[in-house]
Amino acid sequence: MEPIKSERESFWDAKAYAIVTDHTKPAIKWAISELKNRSKDVYVIDLSENPEPGSLKHVSELPAGLDRAVLGITKTDPGDLIPALQEKGISKIWLHWRTETKKALDICRGEGLECMTEYCPMMYLGNGFSIHGMHRAIAKVMGKY
Repeated sequence: MEPIKSERESFWDAKAYAIVTDHTKPAIKWAISELKNRSKDVYVIDLSENPEPGSLKHVSELPAGLDRAVLGITKTDPGDLIPALQEKGISKIWLHWRTETKKALDICRGEGLECMTEYCPMMYLGNGFSIHGMHRAIAKVMGKY
């Protein structure tokens, strides 16, 4: 029998993701890379002053049919983007560690959205011997995975 996955582990089972970045959370770049390495469709919305070539600039540019988004932004309140993401069909949101705001959490709760908080995506996406692998191992030992 396979072990039961947590909600945080299952979050990464989708085929496609919207990722919102402003380049203030370095692990978001690694998460994008890891998702692409896993053959996931990744739609990056880059809100930074110097957006990466090929990235989207606005939530409105996302294709229909996505249900998961990862927000790793600190220059803008993530709560400002959640209603637009929800309009695009997003119902599962991962707020990167230390980017949670009262507004974002209140909107998620009020709208009944699944919201992951307090964790870095790379704790679940990282593999092998790395800082994220070490973090994952420590979290598992301490019962915080």
